[in-house]
Amino acid sequence: MTYRIIETHCHLDYLKKRPLEDILLEAKAQGIEKIITIAVEPDNFDAALELAENHQAVYFTQGIHPHDAKLFTEDAFLKIKERANHPKMLAVGEIGLDFHYDNSPREIQAEVFKKQLEIAIEVNKPVVIHSRDADEQTITILKEYAPKMNRKGVIHSFTSGPELAQVAIDLGFCLGFNGIITFKTAENVREIVELCPLDKMIIETDAPFLTPVPHRGKENAPEYLPFILEKIAEIKKLAPTEIEQAVYKNSVDLFKF
Repeated sequence: MTYRIIETHCHLDYLKKRPLEDILLEAKAQGIEKIITIAVEPDNFDAALELAENHQAVYFTQGIHPHDAKLFTEDAFLKIKERANHPKMLAVGEIGLDFHYDNSPREIQAEVFKKQLEIAIEVNKPVVIHSRDADEQTITILKEYAPKMNRKGVIHSFTSGPELAQVAIDLGFCLGFNGIITFKTAENVREIVELCPLDKMIIETDAPFLTPVPHRGKENAPEYLPFILEKIAEIKKLAPTEIEQAVYKNSVDLFKF
């Protein structure tokens, strides 16, 4: 069965195993109508923009990932702000906190996260948030900034605890689910899928990472989104078409294609 799906989070410039044209054609064949390629640091801002400008189905974001927060510059912030006027820039992201790897100092991560939330408020764009092992700090920051945001966003690749999930949902954010929900060891994430209302979930691959079962070992790609959709249907004991309709509507409502 072919579904109607939007890929809300991948990194097309990181996919190396096949020609991009082949990846996009296969995605289209699997019902993937639109693809958002996510920027993570100043050096790939231009790559994300160019992919969107060169491919009709591709859209993009601009943002500095917590891993790369130490690379921030005022020029990078200015570029995010200026490009928000581009018709295919849909969000500020990927931004947030990652206290698992601590690739950037935590205080700089928080500073850069807050600065980009301020930019999102100023340019009226939603945000794409990464949060890992930083639930308490993410909750604190979201509670401070969410009331100022006309458009909220998504906590992507959600693997955090139920408290952050509920706070995010209550504040108006979506949760993004990907191939992790198919992993044997990810019962905690499947529990979040169970509690997440249908109108607050979207799906993604985070390609080339986190390839879902049954394709573990291969480079991930947008074409694998149906496996995620069907796993959510299994977890929530609903028809796949019901999940299809909900996540498609949520994606359109969030990103305003």
